[in-house]
Amino acid sequence: MASSTLSGPGSIDAVARLLADRMQQSAMSLQLIDQVSRNFDSARMTVMVFEKYFMRASNRASLTVVLSEQGGTVSADLISSGGGQGALFRFSWGAEESFVGTAENILREAGLR
Repeated sequence: MASSTLSGPGSIDAVARLLADRMQQSAMSLQLIDQVSRNFDSARMTVMVFEKYFMRASNRASLTVVLSEQGGTVSADLISSGGGQGALFRFSWGAEESFVGTAENILREAGLR
């Protein structure tokens, strides 16, 4: 498992669109599985789930992104999992960290820190 949190000024819709487009462009084996958005009184939230096949580890990893916006500030929580092989062998060859890192780079370009 790998995780990260970033935040900064912006629009949750723009950040979600950028993340969906750029993540899927980053690798042929990466896809956005699904996303759901919710509006609350003074906040908004979007949850995105990505999946990617890693050849070097012969496995799939998932990346869950939780975007929230309140008062013009967007926060992004990234959690990657599932990168280990088999029931006992959990070494992932860095797949989970790489997955989070790809999303972090895209979000940093969008102004989140």
